Amino acid sequence: MPFARKLILHLPISDETLLDGFVEQCLKDGVSLVAVVGPDCARVEDVIDEIVVGDGSDETRYLYTSSHPDEPLEDVLNIVMTWEYERGDPMQEIKL
Repeated sequence: MPFARKLILHLPISDETLLDGFVEQCLKDGVSLVAVVGPDCARVEDVIDEIVVGDGSDETRYLYTSSHPDEPLEDVLNIVMTWEYERGDPMQEIKL
């Protein structure tokens, strides 16, 4: 089953090596936003960005990311639900 267009990725991750496959699936499924919440979310957002960009040779690989340190989950849910590019699309919460 494909991912929704807007995701919230909850940390911590059980195994950070899962991020590569997760990001590739997001790109394949046309995910537009991954909002990362939980401990160390800014660093994990950077890791996701690096995976998306890769060596920089494929400009079609694009994914908006955001990290939300110390923000209540309710606020993050509101941000994701009202994401302007996909306002009416469903949202999904993910744990790896």
